[in-house]
Amino acid sequence: MITRLSADDYPAAVPALGEVLADCTNGGASVGFLAPLDPVEAATWWKGLTGDVIAERVLVWAAWDGARLVGTVQIRPASLPNAPHRAELAKLLVHRDARGRGLGRALLAEAERGARTAGATLLVLDTETGSPAERLYRSAGWTEAGTVPDYAANPAGALRPTTFFYKKALVTAG
Repeated sequence: MITRLSADDYPAAVPALGEVLADCTNGGASVGFLAPLDPVEAATWWKGLTGDVIAERVLVWAAWDGARLVGTVQIRPASLPNAPHRAELAKLLVHRDARGRGLGRALLAEAERGARTAGATLLVLDTETGSPAERLYRSAGWTEAGTVPDYAANPAGALRPTTFFYKKALVTAG
């Protein structure tokens, strides 16, 4: 099951979000952190987003396996006056022991629906070039905008290229 975390639900989910972020980073996912990442340190990062979640500057979805949070994704609506149509997709994460069940694709689809509901007509994202996430985005209809060499360090600290993607016309007529 996938749910959007409300401002009320979010604080209780922070430790589990930290567990997922730490697991993904320690498993090699290039999502902004270096390994080894402690789950408590990862939870501190999530806790720092609380104000943005309350203000809906960050929208967070969680994938559940029963009562256990096993995945997450964010939509970050653009805050500039000239960009109310745009949002960034970020931190699409699935715990390693929950992979292979389509949760990444389901989280991506739910985030796209949420962005549509919020009025976004353009989504953007970046991901490590050659990663499994890159293959997911391509197969889900995202368009490559380009690749930047040595854009970010992977969890081991090695600089890696990053590919930027976009998806247009998310709002359906009707």
